[in-house]
Amino acid sequence: MDDWAARNIPFVFLVDFEQQKPVAVPLVEAAAEGIWFSTPNMRNAGTAPVPENALFEKHPISFEEYHHGYRIVAEHIHAGNSFLLNYTCPTPVSTNLSLRQIFHSAAAKYRVLFRNEFVCFSPETFIEISGNRILTRPMKGTIDARLPDARTRILNDFKETAEHNTIVDLLRNDLNRIARRVKVEKFRYLDRLETNEKNLLQVSSEISGVLPVNWPSEFSALLKNLLPAGSVSGAPKAKTLEIIREAETGPRGYYTGVFGVCRGREVEVAVLIRYIEQTPEGLFYRSGGGITCFSDPESEYREMIDKVYLPIPQTEPNPSC
Repeated sequence: MDDWAARNIPFVFLVDFEQQKPVAVPLVEAAAEGIWFSTPNMRNAGTAPVPENALFEKHPISFEEYHHGYRIVAEHIHAGNSFLLNYTCPTPVSTNLSLRQIFHSAAAKYRVLFRNEFVCFSPETFIEISGNRILTRPMKGTIDARLPDARTRILNDFKETAEHNTIVDLLRNDLNRIARRVKVEKFRYLDRLETNEKNLLQVSSEISGVLPVNWPSEFSALLKNLLPAGSVSGAPKAKTLEIIREAETGPRGYYTGVFGVCRGREVEVAVLIRYIEQTPEGLFYRSGGGITCFSDPESEYREMIDKVYLPIPQTEPNPSC
């Protein structure tokens, strides 16, 4: 990647959460390698209408199953080993759509279909680089947009505010490792996400910095200093990653890793959330949320389920069926 970036050879890349299976492919070879994607400024695939009579059902794990890992996380938090941890779980899902159909019909800032192994329709920017300027936009805080005064409720929620503040501080510190003049450009603004079930409000912030002029030749080191993404791990990062391995049922793989496109001094990288993977046991949707000492397990369980959705227009059942 360092060589390609320095020589202005466009490429795409994925890095899994555990950083054990990185993939980098020249942009011209991405489709042949089974990597289809769309970002705000680059794509090698288009969109398609949502198929008629599209079905999507989720079959969440029980609260008792969820609470087993949650309890491990909570014990570590109360012991002072972590003060924010992003705890995630797999949810079995069923659909009459293929991963390719989901990819083409999803409305999302970032879309990725990887070798028919997973599809991701992420709303979250990990980093953007233009010239020497780098941005990160962590997302923390989600609420059902239909709730009365949803905007005010999410922005005034004490737990959500504390969680968001922690992630902004963590990402600001991460950027300080690779950039100068780091500052928070926008703090706690709202994005609206449309899904097949309901609309959600998501809280984000924007942090910027200035990179050294020679950053392309050191691109892999830049990434290594920032990974894994703070919004999907926690703080303090090193100890929190140990707790994640203890609390969750197995490696995350590419879920909550990153996908990106590099073209010279222009880079777009997304966090791989809102993610459906094909396994021998069927389709699983991965989701979760940040746990703090103020968390309520039942609310966190509901948030984990709420994040299991398709970003397609709400559809009415066919009355003839």
